[in-house]
Amino acid sequence: MSKSVLDAKALHDEAAAYAFVEARVWPNGPICPHCGADKGRVGKLAGKSTRIGVYKCYACRKPFTVKVGTIFEASHIKLHVWLQAMFLLSSSKKGISSNQLARTLEITLKSAWFLSHRIREAMNDGSIGNLGGAGSVVEADETYYGKREERSVSEQLKGRPYEMKSSIADKRAIVSLVERGGKVRSFHVDRADKVTVAHIVMANVAKETRLHTDESNLYKGADGVFASHETVNHSEKEYARGDVTTNSVEGFFGIFKRGMRGIYQHCDEKHLHRYLNEYDFRYNNRVALGVNDDARAVKALKGVVGKRLTYRTIGSTNAGQEAQG
Repeated sequence: MSKSVLDAKALHDEAAAYAFVEARVWPNGPICPHCGADKGRVGKLAGKSTRIGVYKCYACRKPFTVKVGTIFEASHIKLHVWLQAMFLLSSSKKGISSNQLARTLEITLKSAWFLSHRIREAMNDGSIGNLGGAGSVVEADETYYGKREERSVSEQLKGRPYEMKSSIADKRAIVSLVERGGKVRSFHVDRADKVTVAHIVMANVAKETRLHTDESNLYKGADGVFASHETVNHSEKEYARGDVTTNSVEGFFGIFKRGMRGIYQHCDEKHLHRYLNEYDFRYNNRVALGVNDDARAVKALKGVVGKRLTYRTIGSTNAGQEAQG
């Protein structure tokens, strides 16, 4: 189990918060985010009227703080409050609503909503490389959450919405891959058809892997690509046969849906990928993998660089609609 690595003082003192963030964003010393100058070409400004954490670059002559070029940039929220929010979002298994964040941190609902979306971007680790490998099992499955906000229109129906008989056509599709005993990778897709699912699986799973799925036709032909493709037949109430099962990915979907329904309650489709970032991140940094709450928050902190979002970029359509809890 990872030891506690989150400095308690950094959660309550602004100067300590800056020092804590600087040590992780600049492990080898301050670097100017404007021109890249480092070491002897930058210096910390001091004085009673100087803001906390301000440096001066003597190469490009511009001032800066550790917040520039990160999710913290241009935010008027205190840095130690940001760290509190990162800890709360990282340590809450099913998430924490914007209303709850606003009450706990004593900030506005709009600020809490914006802050939480920035943190979700930091949680996106941009995973590269394949899941699985020789001797490993990867479970693949798709699920549906919430109604789609746009329906396809058929020209033959003169502009009237075309409604498929299956209710799945009106729902948002999610495809997840879980390496058993390891990490998850989730994707919000426009349509979970065979072409889309096959592309995701082949691009993210090592060919030496044992692939486990249900009986869906979406995965037919996978046995010719991977070491093996083994299935369970859910329609016949078969959920495990020996070690062949999709229980891990089903368990992940269970956590995701309970959190989205019970905590967040409302999510615009354009933000769904950010919520998936959040749930993937916590699953990939869970206690079973040796990561405790403090270490998880620090891992989220390592992803803050280069992911600045503006309120206009995110959009404010559901700032007042997400979870009334």
